[in-house]
Amino acid sequence: MASRTVSVPAQRIGRWIDGFCERHAGAPRIDEGELVIDGDGGASARLRPLFPSTDVVTVEGFVDLISHPPRCGVVLVRRGGFAAAVVDDGRVEASDTGRRHVQGRTAAGGWSQQRFARRRQKQADELVDAAAAYAQEVVLPCLPVAYLVTGGDRALVEQVLADPRLRALAEVPRGPHLAVPDPRRDVVAELPEMLTAVRIDLIDP
Repeated sequence: MASRTVSVPAQRIGRWIDGFCERHAGAPRIDEGELVIDGDGGASARLRPLFPSTDVVTVEGFVDLISHPPRCGVVLVRRGGFAAAVVDDGRVEASDTGRRHVQGRTAAGGWSQQRFARRRQKQADELVDAAAAYAQEVVLPCLPVAYLVTGGDRALVEQVLADPRLRALAEVPRGPHLAVPDPRRDVVAELPEMLTAVRIDLIDP
C-alpha cells in the first residue's frame, strides 16, 4: 500500500472527511488534537492542523479549530524579498512587502570571487536589516499574537529575528515554517488560506 501526504484547505475539509469515510467505511476520531480515520482494507488518514490543540474532542471541534486559526505574526524572507504581516481570523490585518536582491553563488575563483562574496554578503546584510525594519513596523504594533509564523529561507529568517529591534518576538511561540516563493503581495494575500491548510498523512489502497 502506498502512503502519501496531501494538503487540503479548511473550507474543503468537511467534504474530504465525509468522502474518505464513505469510500472506506471509516469513522473519524480525535487523537491528541489530530483527527484519525481508520477504514477497511488498511486505509487510514491522519489529519494534522498547523495549530493543533489537545482541547479538541469532537470532529466538529476539529473543523472549527482549523477554520479559525489563532492570531499570528508572520515574517517571510527569501533572497528576492521579504514580507511582514499579521493574520487574524481569516484576514490579513496588516502587511508590507519589500524587495532586495541577493546574488547567487559564483564558480569564479581568485580575487573576483572574493570581491563577489563581499558584495553578496553586503546585499544579504541589507536585506536582513530591511526585513527586520518591516517586521518592527508591521508586527510589533499588533502584539500580542498567539504565534509567530515564518517562511522562506530559514537561515535568513533567523538572522532577521536576531535583530535587537525584534526582541519582543523572542517570547512569542513559534508556529509553522511555510514554504513560499519570493514574498510578494499575492503571497501575503494567500496567507489566510495557508494558515488553515491541513496536512493529511494518507494510506489509500
